[in-house]
Amino acid sequence: MNIDIGICTFRRDSLYDTLESLSRQNLEAHWRLRIIVSDNDEQPVKQSEIEAWAAELGVNLKYVHAPARNISIARNACLENAEADFLLFIDDDETAEPGWVMNLLETATREQAQIVFGPVYAVYPPDAPKWMRDNEIHSSVPSKLNGKVETGFSGNVLLDLREPKLRDARFRLDFGKTGGEDIDFFFRHYRAGLQMAISKDAIVYEPVAPARLSFKWLSLRSIATGTIYGFCARQDTRGKTASLMGKSIAKISYCSVRTLASISNRKKLTFWALRGCFHIGVLRGCFRKPHNEFYG
Repeated sequence: MNIDIGICTFRRDSLYDTLESLSRQNLEAHWRLRIIVSDNDEQPVKQSEIEAWAAELGVNLKYVHAPARNISIARNACLENAEADFLLFIDDDETAEPGWVMNLLETATREQAQIVFGPVYAVYPPDAPKWMRDNEIHSSVPSKLNGKVETGFSGNVLLDLREPKLRDARFRLDFGKTGGEDIDFFFRHYRAGLQMAISKDAIVYEPVAPARLSFKWLSLRSIATGTIYGFCARQDTRGKTASLMGKSIAKISYCSVRTLASISNRKKLTFWALRGCFHIGVLRGCFRKPHNEFYG
């Protein structure tokens, strides 16, 4: 079995920890693993350094220069250079548990799924606020809506490239700086009828950067995520945008009430406030696509 792992990178030294975690994967003897590093920088200044580290680890690595400053360009470069039956994505600031690859593949086989998502658990620094750690706000745990997985994130995912719809698929470049290119990508394949599943044991970890340890950053991220979700969900409502808007307004109101009722409990207050921000974003997405740039 041939397996490719795609990593999109942009000037992050944490990539070396990611590669080290991939060198420790529990693999069957007949599995052949290759790593595709897609560098989104203007110049390939890190190429020799990355290739040297891969050689030291003893991993099979292909470096691809995919400029510049647009995450969709980097993700598409991984798809274009993939030659295996499966392509797995992991971010360049994440590390995988030794059973990560195996658990994703086992779930894909068991569930007969073409796309499998796994959880990304946040690793907080000691000075992170208690309410943040207690809520696990930075973690990304895939979930179902009405019993179905309709979309997800690309920080921990398997794609079965034996499926022609995935082999020929590409991420939209107009979401490459705003973010949400993955939510759109998977929403499109959900609508196309592909089977999606969740592997709760395919775990990766992501350290939380100091710049992200604020309620302001979290609220902006929640609104941005909600906006792309609302924009994508609107495409699937077939003229029922008013219904999506109505549900969003109702959820904003509910979250507002719960936030006010939790004024004495910081954990609950921030949880409901951020949920409200997400639904504000969904409401915004009913009217327009995201435009705030977070990449590049």
